[in-house]
Amino acid sequence: MIDEDTRYQAVRSRDARFDGEFFFAVETTGIYCRPSCPAVTPKRQNVRFYATAAAAQGSGFRACRRCRPDAVPGSAAWNVRADVVGRAMRLIGDGIVDREGVGGLATRLGYSARQVQRQLTAEVGAGPVALARAQRAHTARVLLQTTPLPVTEIAFAAGFASVRQFNDTIREVYARTPTQLRADAPGRAEERRAVASVAGIPLRLAHRGAYQATPVFDLLGRELVEGMEELTGATGSRIFRRTLRLPYGTGIVSVDEAGHEQTGAQAEHRGGWLDARIHLTDLRDLTTAVGRLRRLLDLDADPYAIDERLGADPRLAPLVAARPGLRSPGAADPDELAVRILAGPVASARLVERYGKRLDAPCGALDRVFPAPDALVDEPGTLGALARALADGALRLDPGADRDDAEAVLRALPGMDARTVALIRLRALGDPDVAVPGDLVSCAAWRPWRSYARRHLDVEGQL
Repeated sequence: MIDEDTRYQAVRSRDARFDGEFFFAVETTGIYCRPSCPAVTPKRQNVRFYATAAAAQGSGFRACRRCRPDAVPGSAAWNVRADVVGRAMRLIGDGIVDREGVGGLATRLGYSARQVQRQLTAEVGAGPVALARAQRAHTARVLLQTTPLPVTEIAFAAGFASVRQFNDTIREVYARTPTQLRADAPGRAEERRAVASVAGIPLRLAHRGAYQATPVFDLLGRELVEGMEELTGATGSRIFRRTLRLPYGTGIVSVDEAGHEQTGAQAEHRGGWLDARIHLTDLRDLTTAVGRLRRLLDLDADPYAIDERLGADPRLAPLVAARPGLRSPGAADPDELAVRILAGPVASARLVERYGKRLDAPCGALDRVFPAPDALVDEPGTLGALARALADGALRLDPGADRDDAEAVLRALPGMDARTVALIRLRALGDPDVAVPGDLVSCAAWRPWRSYARRHLDVEGQL
């Protein structure tokens, strides 16, 4: 945890490395910002710091219109941490509070609602309701500014319980009415209607630091499952598309390999974004779909911390220098990826063909979603055992799952080998520090980033 003087220096230097790691608010203006905000640096005595946007909003500050602090990459800490706060933040990001309430979040974590509230408030300055509210406000802004949907429809799609609650929240967070917020978006309403009807909801998926898109897309290409995924175009400008099975319906997402770097104030420590589009049968799934896509592409990682540790190792130093910001892809659907890791690409394609639910509106070669675990419980051997454990809840791989508990359940499944368990922990559970048996390359000095060290060696062909 960095002290406040260091945070202020990051604000003075407009250091984008800290975007999403903390937020600062200015008492004289009532506005909160990301550290890299290009506005004039406020005086130190007027600045307050917060761990989350929700905490700043809860203290009465509204989001800066210039730097859009609600759109920064998520804190890398939540993906790394295995404690209840890290697990809770991942679950809230997946939309659990909107779907199941605070009680559902607490049940998944194995704590009481009061304990969860207390721990989150103590550490990040906001409870689960406030954190979910901030997330709903961001989802609403995206829908207001990228789609022609009526305001009433957007309110419920973003997860608000009423239009009045929606209107009040937007005014508090952005100091604008929904209509004004929509009018602030670049482009004409006619253009938004055309884009939304043809290409879904356009999004910028932000990341901090460098992002090596080509190795990520290479890996996704090697793992493609026909009927639900495709990769088109030439290296450097490829488009990855896939279907998603979501809580309220289905979706099709596409991501462009050709990313964008930020310039200007972020020139010294550049972040950037990947262009994406999402088609959903139910807009209430937008927050969940974005979160799952971010985990698949590992967009919330902290490449500065990872590269610093791994770059200090003589064996990895030249690899890190050659590919700064290399990511360790995760899972768009953890249950699905666990089955795919166990079954392999050929058998996974067979499962999709036999059990996959057909889309109501196929899009080119994409016509199915991967089957849910309960559709696979009658499969023979280890695959059936894995499906049954997922279907009955004995095994949980969701964003808030306890990784050690999940590994223990996996190891107890008949026929499950240690290497498959490690790969499921690495990819489906998004653990950044996994040593995979059989690689013979793990080194204690690489902790807590052994999963990333493995990626460097894999990309270099040394596994």
